[in-house]
Amino acid sequence: MKPSPLLLTLLLAPLARAQGDPAVLDRIIDQGKHHNQVMSRLHELCLDIGPRVTGSPKLAKAQRWAMGKFRTWGLTNIHLEQWGEVPVGFERGAHQVGRMVEPFESNITFTTMNWMPGTKGLVRAEAVMAPKTMADFDRDKVKLKGAWIVEYAGTGMRGPTKVEDPDIKKALDDLGIAGRIYGSQDERVWSHGTYKDKTFENRPTEVQIVVSRPDYDRIARNVGFGRKTVLEFQAENEWFKGPIPQYNVVAEIKGTEKPDEVVIVCGHLDSWNSPGSQGANDNGTGTVTALEAARILSAAHAKPKRTIRFILWSGEEQGLLGSLAYVKNHEAEWDKISAVLNDDEGSNYQSGYWGYAVMKPMLEQAYAPTVKAFPEMPQKFDVSSNMANDGGSDQAPFNYVGIPGLSCRQSGRQNYGHVWHTQFDRYEEAIPEYLVQASTNHAVVSYNLACADTMLPRGPKPAPKKI
Repeated sequence: MKPSPLLLTLLLAPLARAQGDPAVLDRIIDQGKHHNQVMSRLHELCLDIGPRVTGSPKLAKAQRWAMGKFRTWGLTNIHLEQWGEVPVGFERGAHQVGRMVEPFESNITFTTMNWMPGTKGLVRAEAVMAPKTMADFDRDKVKLKGAWIVEYAGTGMRGPTKVEDPDIKKALDDLGIAGRIYGSQDERVWSHGTYKDKTFENRPTEVQIVVSRPDYDRIARNVGFGRKTVLEFQAENEWFKGPIPQYNVVAEIKGTEKPDEVVIVCGHLDSWNSPGSQGANDNGTGTVTALEAARILSAAHAKPKRTIRFILWSGEEQGLLGSLAYVKNHEAEWDKISAVLNDDEGSNYQSGYWGYAVMKPMLEQAYAPTVKAFPEMPQKFDVSSNMANDGGSDQAPFNYVGIPGLSCRQSGRQNYGHVWHTQFDRYEEAIPEYLVQASTNHAVVSYNLACADTMLPRGPKPAPKKI
């Protein structure tokens, strides 16, 4: 027996009430799928502005740019919200040169850590392997003076992995050297660093150059063969006097019925900046999918019942500083935040979420229109027993206090490890069709959650955690 139309209506009524207006959803899908501008935004952010270290002029420029976009699309309550300050600013200059000039010419892929000194102009010097003992130092003192010292210790993402013998280090520093050369693990060089315990006046002086593993092996091999090996480096590292206030960018589409209840769509605007990097996939992609979701909703004339708030964090790479401060400063709103949708895993498509079982039905309904529009990019919801353990990005501080912080699952063909914090984090590594889907999904899911009968259900209250 077929159910009557009335029975079908009654059965489907709860589902319909959990979604936004079907006509608006159709417009959102059409705007997102057929008129998407996400790659234009990524081009503007990463090629016109560039990588955006917390505390840098480029980050401040990107924040002004993002606010201008929100204004153009008619959002409201657009502002910078201060979360703290950095004691000193840092940026890479335009002059970043690395090459071997003898015994043959060869370009060198390299980086320096952030908040570390660069070179004083272009420095040409012979490469000499580091002395292993003080006897080696005494024997080679003449050729060590003014040389690039090729260290045996490797590096990880955060710099050298082995501390140099303090006596040898002091002897080399007192002698005067061009700097130290370290090798990375493979063809990637990572950018990292910290401003802690540093000021403009009190900053380190030791030049540390990290080169790719193939370049390191080439240098060490030529030195080992007894060939005169001459290297040139110019690392233009710029410092700015602090303290420098730091901000998150905030903008809203105000809710029509429950404006005090909020769905947050977010990504972090800051990035690292190895020479060559443009901050594109970590996390330019998360930034522009949030921005494009705002544009799509505006163009579709969406009028959500709850407020949809867009936040572009900074200080993420220094330890989730912007989002941690936001959660702490907005304690009065904790019970009114329905969900936080955070994108910070590169340029693959959004393939669902993970969270508590009680959230699954509403979220599956929320992203169903995207799955229908992009059937080749399926989504699923994975059930977790403890969302508070998810500490990798800006959704984490919300989960610490029991607010549903949802990290967008990602699937696809991008090798995120290739671009993550490396010189390969560039615009051309982004995958357009995936970002079209991701920005559309952000718009669809945030709109549906903002129009649902209830806020997203919450799981067990987490144990108290200091934030």
